[in-house]
Amino acid sequence: MLIASTIEEKLRAAFSPLHLEVVNESNNHNVPPNSESHFKVTLVSNRFDGERLIKRHRAVNSVLSEELAGTVHALALHTYTEDEWQNIAGNAPLSPNCMGG
Repeated sequence: MLIASTIEEKLRAAFSPLHLEVVNESNNHNVPPNSESHFKVTLVSNRFDGERLIKRHRAVNSVLSEELAGTVHALALHTYTEDEWQNIAGNAPLSPNCMGG
């Protein structure tokens, strides 16, 4: 199974998201072709209501601890409540360009 699919499956099970997008951004980095090492996750869940950003990220990192201990090198997280997602009109920030390395 692709790592992106595993990430999506685990996040769906843990957070019952209203919106979930898992993007493999490895091709934007200095890694071999077809790598699965750099991901961007946009996750909207009612579970985040009243939670600070750090607690949201820790919850996601906990769910994905196996992947983060393995081949996933970078995980850009954009976690929102439903209201926050509506306030930004469903537009998570773009990832910055790779700085090399």
